[in-house]
Amino acid sequence: MDNMVIAYVQLIVTMVLGLILMFGIGFILNMLLKTTWFPIYLYIIIIIPLMIWGTWNSTDSFADNFRSFTIIDILPAVTALVGAYVSGWSIQALRRGGYKMF
Repeated sequence: MDNMVIAYVQLIVTMVLGLILMFGIGFILNMLLKTTWFPIYLYIIIIIPLMIWGTWNSTDSFADNFRSFTIIDILPAVTALVGAYVSGWSIQALRRGGYKMF
């Protein structure tokens, strides 16, 4: 039972870190490159394929590889994507508010 609690705490910490990390990186990229949704595109094009490639087992079939993903694998990836989205949304809100530096 104690190991299960530790696993859930690790999952929650990983999700929060992914959200904050992607928000921070996305916010900085949005400020520097003057784009709004670039971090989401970057995440989809680079990070998700790297995540899949890192866990891919060449001896299994295509369907078996995708069935091997669990909710524990998917939740941190989804929360990081949410962080990238929130960074774009916040930059867009700041620009609408009249802040020219963003």
